[in-house]
Amino acid sequence: MPRNINTTPLAERMRPVSFDDFFGQEEVVGQGKMLRKLVENGEIRSAIFWGPPGVGKTTLARVIASVSEADFVELSGVASGKEDLMKALDRAEQNKRLGIRTVLFIDEIHRWNKAQQDALLPSVERGIVILIGATTENPSFEIIGALLSRSRVFILQALSEIHIIEIVKRALADVERGYGSKQIDILDDALELLAQFSGGDARVALGGLEFAVSSKIGQTKKKITLTKEDVKEALQKTYLTFDKKGEEFYNAISALHKSMRGSDVNAALYWLARMLEGGADPLYIARRVVRFASEDIGLANNTALLIANAAFDSAHKLGYPECNVHLAHAVVYCAKAEKSNALYSAYNAAAADAKATSHLNVPIHLRNAQTKLMKEIGYGKGYKYNPDFDGLVEQEYFPDELKGRNYFEVKKKK
Repeated sequence: MPRNINTTPLAERMRPVSFDDFFGQEEVVGQGKMLRKLVENGEIRSAIFWGPPGVGKTTLARVIASVSEADFVELSGVASGKEDLMKALDRAEQNKRLGIRTVLFIDEIHRWNKAQQDALLPSVERGIVILIGATTENPSFEIIGALLSRSRVFILQALSEIHIIEIVKRALADVERGYGSKQIDILDDALELLAQFSGGDARVALGGLEFAVSSKIGQTKKKITLTKEDVKEALQKTYLTFDKKGEEFYNAISALHKSMRGSDVNAALYWLARMLEGGADPLYIARRVVRFASEDIGLANNTALLIANAAFDSAHKLGYPECNVHLAHAVVYCAKAEKSNALYSAYNAAAADAKATSHLNVPIHLRNAQTKLMKEIGYGKGYKYNPDFDGLVEQEYFPDELKGRNYFEVKKKK
């Protein structure tokens, strides 16, 4: 007799069914936030959810439909076309005649072309459907303006490690949908590793947990304990000798930074690859490269910041492994670029003065006279409006106590 196996993936079984079950996105659906209040008050509106994979876009759309007691119709921007849309709109028309609202959820809505989006617009305008679109791409570029103007864009962030840990713990404890009816434990360091290398994606974390559990069920009738090795095998990644909270992780990022500073392109590429192939968060690396572009290169090559920021944007949009070449592009460019820490030194010097002299008043001629009283007591008096003059204007912009400060020419320490 074949065994009766629940083939529904754990990530699907564990989808939250209410706002209170939802982990993360507190700025969007936390207690008292606008979207949550609108939905709970029955004032549901069309929306676009923009964020990376696995952060709850689909789940949030389903929760909204459930709380609003609306019919939930889901289409895929990849697999569905105009015919599918027309069927969904016919269903929505019938619902409206029965006094039932319809939430039309379009996953990866950015994959629909302009004609498909145009076909949806009249039904959104007439209130036939309440559109909720999910996208990993910037909606400003991928969704037609008419749909955007009729929708509110909500930005969803990658889940934190704390959120991932809580989601995994809930799956282990849930008797009906998770593993609560089984004796399964996960060691703390294994749980942390699972959270670290899920990349803020709950599906990845739950998929890894499910694979690890499935591989051990049947091996023993006793309690199952998941270790770091189980997590590594389940995620099917190559792991280096560091993890995110270990010393070697910070040693590796330090080596990358110093290799770029020393203009050693080959070493910089090596340390970049060591981190990426080891499962390090590409966005963490991208942020460090953006910082490097101003801290160690600065005005010696203004293009470095543009390249680094473009690589960060690519890493955000594409994720790993597609973004590896973009990060390599930025790392090589920064390694080869001329170096200068003048900006870094100048800001630190200015910051030191700012902390020590925060009691000093803004010179009165630099103040903005926003009221009649302010003008009467001299705010802005004597200020020279630079565009009215030919060339530089002799005018003091510092408080008297700081006249003559020259941060940008601060000499490097020997």
